[in-house]
Amino acid sequence: MNEVVFNRYPKEQNEYSALVKEINKQKFKTEPLAMVVTYGCQQNVSDSERIKGMLLQMGFDFTEDAEAADLIIFNTCAVREHAEDRVFGNVGALKHYKRRNPNKIIGICGCMAQQEIVKERIRKSYPYVDLLFGTHVQYRLPEFLYRLYTGNERIFETSMEQSVVVEDVPIKRDGTFKGWLPIMYGCNNFCTYCIVPYVRGRERSRDYTEILKEARQMVKDGFKDITLLGQNVNSYRSPVLSDSGEEIDFPRLLRMINDIPGDFRIRFMTSHPKDCSEQLLLAMRDCEKVAKHLHLPFQCGSTRVLEKMNRRYTREGYLKLIKTAKELMPNLSITSDIIVGFPGETYEDFLQTLSLVKEVKFSALFTFIFSSRPGTPAAQMEDPISREEKGKWFRELLKVQEDISKENETKLVGKTFRLLCDDYGRKEGYMAGHTDTNICLEFEGDSSLLGTFVVVETEYVDNCLTAKLI
Repeated sequence: MNEVVFNRYPKEQNEYSALVKEINKQKFKTEPLAMVVTYGCQQNVSDSERIKGMLLQMGFDFTEDAEAADLIIFNTCAVREHAEDRVFGNVGALKHYKRRNPNKIIGICGCMAQQEIVKERIRKSYPYVDLLFGTHVQYRLPEFLYRLYTGNERIFETSMEQSVVVEDVPIKRDGTFKGWLPIMYGCNNFCTYCIVPYVRGRERSRDYTEILKEARQMVKDGFKDITLLGQNVNSYRSPVLSDSGEEIDFPRLLRMINDIPGDFRIRFMTSHPKDCSEQLLLAMRDCEKVAKHLHLPFQCGSTRVLEKMNRRYTREGYLKLIKTAKELMPNLSITSDIIVGFPGETYEDFLQTLSLVKEVKFSALFTFIFSSRPGTPAAQMEDPISREEKGKWFRELLKVQEDISKENETKLVGKTFRLLCDDYGRKEGYMAGHTDTNICLEFEGDSSLLGTFVVVETEYVDNCLTAKLI
């Protein structure tokens, strides 16, 4: 494990925050407005909540209107090319807002910002972007804004503080009953297609006592669905031992959070098959608050391709793990990620993916055609299969999963579930919620149910699985 340095939120950042707040009072007649736009994964959403927390401390209010905003920050994703293209397109559109209001501050942060090639493109081609900062220095936002207010130079800061974990960063959560709780940062796996270790750094696990403190506060604040986050969440190892001198790994952490009094549900993502141990599956089985849903990306059904991906497990090992999980938890819902058309993948390799999907019968899949990321080993691999051919494979996969999903749905008809009402339905007079196994169901109800647990019975209406309150 890397040596990790733990810091409280630095005193000087609080001082910068107070200075920015005072400048805001003098500069604006009312509270200045900030707009934070988030792309990508749940970790980015969690990061944006901390960015908003710091902005709130500095005297900002929030808006979703780019014209009205005095400060716009794009928190970006670098995992797929499409996400980057969207960011560049949307940043380009901000040029007109900046022209109409030269004092508007435009900033870019997150995984894209951490890449040197992106940093230089922004510097040269987007002169109206005032601020760019990477994933490792996010907590220094008050300092950056103070320097922008008091200086005349653009700020580009992407230093890699690889082994630092900063606690007590102010936070403004987006939700009131569903929330994100990061337990670790970075990744040590270096899958050949993935940019994450290069932009998020190596694994750093938080002190378990800090996680428990934050979890208790979330429960106290009324959160009913808490998702533990990490690039590879089940490799969590607390750098601090328990009072009895024991190591706190992820299964132990789950049990400790489960012991917090209250009626709430625990989820986690994302897991790597090589670190999904039987001890973790036993903890999931034993802990009544831990959702019986496992998101376990397998990416490809061919061991040959998995080796090229540097995934460090085999097809057989993955299937053995799934078999154990289902034996321990017969009602377990399993979802996964799949990459179609990895460099060097043949149609025969792809057919092994299809056969694995048919054997496991996943509740849902997140499927992607391979997207080359500059700076990763896969970007240098020979890739002879055309995009058009990969698209045919992709559609074939979607059809197989569509049939499996229909089959899975028919097995749920007439069953009773307790679910958290967490959204509005697609038509008036209906609400929606997720079960313990992460199945989303619509049912007749009103907004008074939002954020509460309800019990429903499933039924099939108009060729669609739905539910009714009981």
